[in-house]
Amino acid sequence: MAQLKHRIPVKLRHNWKLVALCAAFLALCWGVLGSGMIRPYVTISQAATAETVITNLTGTKDLFDTSVAHEVKLTFTDAAYEDMLSEYFKDGEKKYLEADLTIDGVRIPSVGVRLKGNSTLSGLTWKGQSKQRSMPGGGQRRGGMPEGFQPPEGFQPPEGFQPPEGGEPSEGSRSPGNGPPPVGQQGNGEQPRGGGFGASLKGEEPENLPWLISFDEFVEGRRYQGHSQVAVRPAAMGSTTMLNEALGIALVGASGEPTQRSAHSAFTVNGRTSTPRLLVEYLDEGYAEGLGEGVLYKSLAGSSFSYKGEDQTGYTNDFKQINKVGGQDLQPVIDLVKWVNQASDPEFAAGLGERLDVESFARYLVLQNLMVNFDDMAGPGRNYYLWYDLDTKKFKVITWDLNLAFSGNAKSGVNDTVTMGFGRGRPQQDQQDQQDQPPQGFTPPQDGPQQPPEGGMMRIGHPLKERFLKNAIFKKVYQEQYRALYAKLLGNGTASGLLNDLATSYKLNEDADTAKADTEAQNLRTFLQTRTQTLRSDKAISGG
Repeated sequence: MAQLKHRIPVKLRHNWKLVALCAAFLALCWGVLGSGMIRPYVTISQAATAETVITNLTGTKDLFDTSVAHEVKLTFTDAAYEDMLSEYFKDGEKKYLEADLTIDGVRIPSVGVRLKGNSTLSGLTWKGQSKQRSMPGGGQRRGGMPEGFQPPEGFQPPEGFQPPEGGEPSEGSRSPGNGPPPVGQQGNGEQPRGGGFGASLKGEEPENLPWLISFDEFVEGRRYQGHSQVAVRPAAMGSTTMLNEALGIALVGASGEPTQRSAHSAFTVNGRTSTPRLLVEYLDEGYAEGLGEGVLYKSLAGSSFSYKGEDQTGYTNDFKQINKVGGQDLQPVIDLVKWVNQASDPEFAAGLGERLDVESFARYLVLQNLMVNFDDMAGPGRNYYLWYDLDTKKFKVITWDLNLAFSGNAKSGVNDTVTMGFGRGRPQQDQQDQQDQPPQGFTPPQDGPQQPPEGGMMRIGHPLKERFLKNAIFKKVYQEQYRALYAKLLGNGTASGLLNDLATSYKLNEDADTAKADTEAQNLRTFLQTRTQTLRSDKAISGG
């Protein structure tokens, strides 16, 4: 026994009473709880999850002040840029490269910049090659269209459209003359034109590419005027000035709904200068802080709004949480997705108001129709954010990415489905039966999936939007909000006034193409006039 005793460590012999007590406690727990699973519930202080701001650069001008000229200059090494492009063309990764940035005379070293966009980049070429992307189920697609795609009869491809390699648009899709009119201009008053996916962009022209600038990618805690990121919109989406997107952003703000600030700026990359680019406020942590106490979620390109169970990792390709990471999670979104997809019609009508700001959502839908924005939450880009208010426990849908606003059919009615290039559109109440169905004339690839790929250009529809517009009660709310916003934005000339101000602001900047700005502004004025006249005579507005 003496030999056995000395084999026990000295510390253990000295503390044998504590060890015995722990063993007795564990035995008691086993006896009481058995093999039952213990589920931990952790509460984290919200203050602990706040983004730490170490440096907030004030600059010399408000970045989004449209009454003054702006200047943005980017500088990075050719080697870093080519490495970034190689990664993107290889596997689609949008890698940040380190760059020096100067904004309105203020030099900001070591910012992160990366390519921004999805369908926008589908027409990007580099060294004469376009990026080839794989599709679910096999097959490849170049640009924005799946191989073997046949557009519907009468389809007008947008300016800069890149057909699949080895393919040409069908006879019915060819544009007459020099191509379709730019964004906001209608050809015959019926066929929507302009804008479009797959803009013609070249890697050799970085000054024209869409960029996302991150102030804190390489320097922790740094912001510029409260922003951690700023988006630089492309210079080739059927519009040189991007006045259509700037107008759309301004109209959303004028409606009282959450929007982003924007302003045009002279733009230079490594000494290469483009016409002024549109800078847009990005929906980052700072933006979320301005909305109040809640959580902001971004819908990702190609996302679905389908219930995939309670495992949050199953939604990583659908939604990205923007703020309060660690303090909150995706569970509120999962609960909403599950309920919208599984609730009966009576349950949906009775319970939606407990989960969603119904009037705000009605205004969101009104704005997308009023601006003839095809690429909204139900469009191929799935462009929207969800804001979850932690006080009211309700969601609000936030508009994002309006580069295709005012590029559809100006004669679309209040209850028409806004489409891009496929005619007037069917009534919205018929959407439910047509969810995610390709347009008439679509021919799927022979060796690929038998319907457009998830997140692909032709996939349209969103359960929340469709169920809302199908319900008679909510449809009435939608039409009430439409009448109010029509009077507020179009009927009293607000939209035209905003357009005039934006065109003037664009021209303040160096290298502005004033002739192009005048042309595009006039196209948009014509579009607004047609839109105003069409909606005025719509029964939902006139009451006739």
